[in-house]
Amino acid sequence: MDRLTEMEAFATVVDQGGFTDAAKKMGISKSAVSKHVSALEARLGARLLNRTTRRVSPTEIGLAYYDRARRVLNDAGEADALVTSMQTAPSGLLRISVATDFGVNHLSPVLGEFLQQHPGITVNMVLNNRYVELISEGFDMAIRIGELEDSTLRARKLADTTRRMIASPSYFQQYGRPEKIDDLNEHKLLHYSNQANAAVWKITAPSGEKRQIRTTGWLTVNDGQSLLNACISGLGIAYLPSFLYSEAMQKGLVEEAIPGLPVEVQGIYAVYPPGRFTQPKVRAFIDFLVDAFSDKGPETW
Repeated sequence: MDRLTEMEAFATVVDQGGFTDAAKKMGISKSAVSKHVSALEARLGARLLNRTTRRVSPTEIGLAYYDRARRVLNDAGEADALVTSMQTAPSGLLRISVATDFGVNHLSPVLGEFLQQHPGITVNMVLNNRYVELISEGFDMAIRIGELEDSTLRARKLADTTRRMIASPSYFQQYGRPEKIDDLNEHKLLHYSNQANAAVWKITAPSGEKRQIRTTGWLTVNDGQSLLNACISGLGIAYLPSFLYSEAMQKGLVEEAIPGLPVEVQGIYAVYPPGRFTQPKVRAFIDFLVDAFSDKGPETW
């Protein structure tokens, strides 16, 4: 007889508390269930069930065997589900968390193409600048930038971005260009208001030394695109990622404030809850993003 069927019959008898209910659960006859369990006991050379006229219960050996058998059966069920899901067109609601700046500028423009490719998927994209708990808040995945703090999540890199201090040519003409990090104290600086310690810029000096510059801001706003617009208008120096400033720098609208400083590179990742296999809708979207951003970063966006 099939070993897995024998294990399933035994485990179902334990789960249902008897042969009659186990037979109903499995959709086979009571005698067939009994034959499977008897064959299992004969093969193992051990009695797994205590049988009385009123009830059936596992022996001590049977209980230990049940724990392992149930794991095997669950794994087999997940393996079947995995194969089925991989052959099924991705579908369902995909809930995504992404930082506002990246979502507006780079995720929103490609969503239409993704939805055209996968008509069975609907997307709920939540734009915010806070750290969300994927599982407890009901998100399927998130896009995160920089060092990943939660090591329990699975992650796949989509691209790299850099961070630079930038300002417009008109700003430098009016206020001069800082030559070293300490000169920033004499300049008009623009800050994010939604980041912890936003008034502290962490900068790497040419020597490799990590510097923390506590700056006073001329303008504080909770949106990166608004900071870029302020830069272009000549209002000050901002510390922004390349996925925001790249196009403006290529057009000559902004320039790097202190060109000699080492460039900070940050990864952009798709993160999603751990599990034995990835949901088809999540896997499809991540594969799409990897392809969509294959020619992006760290400076070219």
